[in-house]
Amino acid sequence: MRRLLVSLWILVTASFLMIQLVPGDPVRAALGTSAPAELVATRRAQLGLDDSLLDQYLTYVRNLFTGDLGESILTQLSVAETIGQRLLATLSLALPAFVLTFAIAVPVGVAMAVVTRRGRRRRAELTFVGTSIVLASIPEFVVCVALVAVFAVNLGLVPAAGRSGIDSYVLPVLALAIGPAAVLARIVRVEMLAVLDADYIRTARAQRLSALRIHLRHALPNAVTATLTLSGLMLATMVAGTVLVENVFAWPGLGGTIVSSIQSRDYPLVQGAVLVYGAIALTVNTLVDVGIAAIDPRSMIGDS
Repeated sequence: MRRLLVSLWILVTASFLMIQLVPGDPVRAALGTSAPAELVATRRAQLGLDDSLLDQYLTYVRNLFTGDLGESILTQLSVAETIGQRLLATLSLALPAFVLTFAIAVPVGVAMAVVTRRGRRRRAELTFVGTSIVLASIPEFVVCVALVAVFAVNLGLVPAAGRSGIDSYVLPVLALAIGPAAVLARIVRVEMLAVLDADYIRTARAQRLSALRIHLRHALPNAVTATLTLSGLMLATMVAGTVLVENVFAWPGLGGTIVSSIQSRDYPLVQGAVLVYGAIALTVNTLVDVGIAAIDPRSMIGDS
């Protein structure tokens, strides 16, 4: 918990400094060079940018405790409300993609570990490793374009863009899940191979337990620690990865809002979005640590 609080403080400070480090006047940059000086001065005063740096920082931190992320320079709308409206659409992509990643990676990784254990079926192992490397290496943008070309343009099975129904989730969720699933499947296989050679697994075999029980009840729970550790980073990466996917598929989520706010130089909105993304990543990783501690309390001994 202490590490989480320190990390959150660093995140809050870094997000605050974003506007301070922008060359020139962020309000002038957002409103444009033709904006009247009176309007620029008014917006600076409304945003508190004329106060000292320390006063701005203290005000920023104090407002965060009330859920106030400031106002958009251009629209003068609440940043928190804008992000809240878009965040649900982003999570509606990231969470299904995360579940799909595990639904693919864990069974495939376990099956490949069982099938290729001790050098058996070498051709299957090489095929799996080569395919997973290729899928994990393809840039996300290329994956998006390929999915649209095949399933939306050529086959016409699903919409190419927009959020119009359940079928509109198929391509963006797949685009987010394919690469991580390939990476995770390889990790699950490696961990499972190590567990299958452990002494207690040999003991379970000596007791003539069924293969299904040995693999799922005894081996799998002890092979998922590294997988769970990676899953926290993976979910955070998926949430951040929606920035590209949402723009390709015209998805009305937070990723598209970040891109448009960067283009319009609406820095308070960018600042708030970065803070939310960072807070999600830190929270997810903390929950993963708690989950790992519940499965294997020894993993937290060094942190006590």
